[in-house]
Amino acid sequence: MKILRTASEMQCACRELRDSGKRGIGFVPTMGALHEGHLSLVRAAKLQCDVVVASIFVNPTQFAAGEDFAKYPRVFEQDCAMLEAEGVELLFAPSADEMYPAGASTFVEVAGISDRLDGVSRPGHFRGVATVVLKLFHIVGPERAYFGQKDAAQVAVLRAMVKDLNVPVELVVCATVREADGLAMSSRNRYLSAEERERGAVVPRALESAKELLQAGEAKASLLRDAMLQKLVGVDVDYVEVVDAVTLLPVEDVSDGALMAVAAWVGKTRLIDNVVVEAVTRG
Repeated sequence: MKILRTASEMQCACRELRDSGKRGIGFVPTMGALHEGHLSLVRAAKLQCDVVVASIFVNPTQFAAGEDFAKYPRVFEQDCAMLEAEGVELLFAPSADEMYPAGASTFVEVAGISDRLDGVSRPGHFRGVATVVLKLFHIVGPERAYFGQKDAAQVAVLRAMVKDLNVPVELVVCATVREADGLAMSSRNRYLSAEERERGAVVPRALESAKELLQAGEAKASLLRDAMLQKLVGVDVDYVEVVDAVTLLPVEDVSDGALMAVAAWVGKTRLIDNVVVEAVTRG
């Protein structure tokens, strides 16, 4: 696996891949501290693409003041070994100065949708996400880019950006990978103590309770939301929402499909999780 540090080097290396006949570049952007969730994205890319490219960059512009940018886990050598073992050919690992050189003043903002779900409690977060992802797309030039369903609000923002700006990239969303206790895998899970992990397990259980109601025929969003709230004991709830998966706007009924999403604090760690509700087939 070749590790590249500058945008120009990465652009050149990806151009050489395309010139060699490898047309399907699959791209997995990450902030490092990798786990099985990230590796599942790499494996999906390997199945669909000629070559897999990854990035590791802890993006400062998506962290607000007081968030965990400074302590975000950084285990670069371990991450590299994991990616190489999975067959990643190129790894882009730029510095903050490389991605945001002195004088840089252009940012990408997906208006409206960026202020919903996680955007409410993390103002400016999705502005940073959209900006860095668009920069990475221009640097790598992939045909497909891979993201996890756990970050459903991020996916919605990026889909809107790709559509609005005519970015020639297919976004591939892969299923959430879970711990043995049902907790959605996240790099931030390593912050949790054993007691906090036990409390955090109510997040996926809340979603499971709503799924049971769905399977029993309930389609009213308010009742599904109430069922989730009743299970979220021992955590500080950030939001519990039933929304349209594309716009992230609330829905009253899930018969046409929806996203059930939860965010909660366990100690100083914020957990997010969600379930996609498929549209009911009629007739």
